[in-house]
Amino acid sequence: METTHEVRVGDARGVDLGDGSVDLVVTSPPYPMVEMWDESFAAQDPAVEAALESGDGEAAFEAMHALLDDVWERVADALRDGGIAAINVGDATRRIDGEFELYPNHARVIEGLTEAGLTQLPGIVWRKPTNSANKFMGSGTLPTNAYATLEHEHVLLFRKGGTRSFPPNDEDRYASAFFWEERNRWFSDCWEIRGTGQTLADTDGARERSGAFPLEIPLRLVRMYSVRGDTVLDPFVGTGTTCLAALLEGRSSVGVERDPELAAAFEPRARAAPELSEELAEERLDRHRQFAAENESTTNYEADHYDTRVVTKKETGIRLTTVDDVEKESDDPLRFVATHEPY
Repeated sequence: METTHEVRVGDARGVDLGDGSVDLVVTSPPYPMVEMWDESFAAQDPAVEAALESGDGEAAFEAMHALLDDVWERVADALRDGGIAAINVGDATRRIDGEFELYPNHARVIEGLTEAGLTQLPGIVWRKPTNSANKFMGSGTLPTNAYATLEHEHVLLFRKGGTRSFPPNDEDRYASAFFWEERNRWFSDCWEIRGTGQTLADTDGARERSGAFPLEIPLRLVRMYSVRGDTVLDPFVGTGTTCLAALLEGRSSVGVERDPELAAAFEPRARAAPELSEELAEERLDRHRQFAAENESTTNYEADHYDTRVVTKKETGIRLTTVDDVEKESDDPLRFVATHEPY
């Protein structure tokens, strides 16, 4: 099996994303009112810089989200009927003109996606555990001016139209099934995930500029909401974490990134995918075999392709995917073809 992977340098508002060609969108946009992205938003709309300089936080917040709204409209057009959009976003806290305030990015993104015509589904709170002894903000241990620390982000889930349909006993769908215990863990509405899963060298602050989310997040979402051979889009792809997740799981991908340096970081990550895919498949199967050994009374079926038992009949056809090779498709430095083999 072959998949294609492309990172396009440009603004997602103006890049052709292909109407109805995308099965799943997974992205983490720049977060409005987080200072590291002020310059990027201001470069796209001078009203952002003017609002920040005048101390008008609400106007800056709205101007930044108006830019994101344009992308959400493109995302809605790109999705096929039944396609899913998964948006990872965190709220922001900021002191402007002496006033400390929460800026609820997740609520405003919900508004933008709904206005774009998508239907909201139950989402996920991603909690980022921290061991910091200095987690509090404000007056510390003295009442009443301390503030709760934001230790979570939101994975917002939306669908275009009704549920997606498949032919009876669709081979790709059944091969893409997840294990019973994975379903119970992944479809919980609260995830605790540490680390970034990044291999990007911090060249000229590239890691900070990317704001990359952990690889585990798009990996789960790709496994949960797409099937083998689908196409995954990330309109704010950064260093290519979503494209990498799609590549590892036997899906094609398209990413869009305004910063050429960040976009270029995808190539070495794609080149490392064969070895990483083997490691991930081994880990996934090892975790399941441990579960099966501890739950002999409930694992009632034999898997078709692996020496293990599973809980449900729908799991019997699971076929984990590995990456055999990754090659450039043409002279385009950011377009690749991957070949896949079953694990």
